[in-house]
Amino acid sequence: MLSVVAGPWRGAPVVLRNAEVPHDAASTMKMAVLAAVHRSGLDLDAAVPVVNEFTSVVGGSYANDPEYDSDPEPWRLLAQGGSEPPTAPLRWLAERMITHSSNLATNICLAQVGREAVAEAWRRADATRSASPRGIEDYAARAAGVHNRVTALDLVRMLESLEPEPLALLERNAWRVDLAAGLPPGTRIAFKNGWIRGARHSAGVVHPEDCAPYTLAVCYTGPLASGHDELDPAAGMLARISARVWERRHQLVR
Repeated sequence: MLSVVAGPWRGAPVVLRNAEVPHDAASTMKMAVLAAVHRSGLDLDAAVPVVNEFTSVVGGSYANDPEYDSDPEPWRLLAQGGSEPPTAPLRWLAERMITHSSNLATNICLAQVGREAVAEAWRRADATRSASPRGIEDYAARAAGVHNRVTALDLVRMLESLEPEPLALLERNAWRVDLAAGLPPGTRIAFKNGWIRGARHSAGVVHPEDCAPYTLAVCYTGPLASGHDELDPAAGMLARISARVWERRHQLVR
């Protein structure tokens, strides 16, 4: 299943293909966590414990697997802990969640703000079919039918609901694949991607130098998604879609 939404930034979408079909959210749900963190009123420079034990939606606890994470830095910090857990600023954890797609940092941020704050971020974005009620790797919740889902249209809505600071953070995404790979080198894009075996998604705001900005969200669920961070056939497909949209950017924002 391939879903595509494209249109002028904060304007009516021009391209709508399977726009409201739900997909497993993968790491795109981290945008909602980011929104919740920045709206929480918490001191983002305050130190919070870096732990790897979280409360499941269905009771009990769960933990992240470092082999399943794309960011080693929070794990290095965790390894330095002694009798007391190490700490890190909430701002740093939120940044690693976005710039390097850290799963561990995501669950720590989620524990700090609470699931209701993340649900409110989706509501504030006017998302109609997307939600992220559980943490990453909360397998007991998943087995009980609690799923993180997104649609391409809701990802665009989430992007358009973000304040300037979190949007600026999305420009620092280190995983310059899929949508970013389909753009000319150096093109500004604020985006978040996500990948697991069977799914590859990316949503972003592209800022061309020769026309107004535009949004593009692509969600793919299917066998091309290998689950690899970069060497993923689905990532190449998203890059080709991004390149085709770039070629038509003037018509898109007209």
